[in-house]
Amino acid sequence: MLRIRGQIGEWPVDLTLELDDEDWARLAAQLPGKVAVAAPSSAPEVQGEGFWPTAQELLRNAGQMEGPDLLAELQTLTGSAAASKRLLVRLRHSPLVQLESGKDAPLYRWVG
Repeated sequence: MLRIRGQIGEWPVDLTLELDDEDWARLAAQLPGKVAVAAPSSAPEVQGEGFWPTAQELLRNAGQMEGPDLLAELQTLTGSAAASKRLLVRLRHSPLVQLESGKDAPLYRWVG
């Protein structure tokens, strides 16, 4: 993760970039000279990947969950807002999950 803070004119800027290993490698390839660039060992992508089976099991056991509730459960599981959001997106696009429009929030339904 890379955080950039500062100002553009009078506007404050606070930007966070999340880069995976491939992104870091591409960035390093663009730098002049020999610069060693490594992704942090606790990168959110690496953290979240190990939770994928547990995230599926969570939804499978529940049967269905509203998006905000599922996100909160995933954040409790991973300890990371970024990793939990990635898992939520991955569940959204999984063929084992059906996404429906709920009254107030999207409803994630396990169809496994």
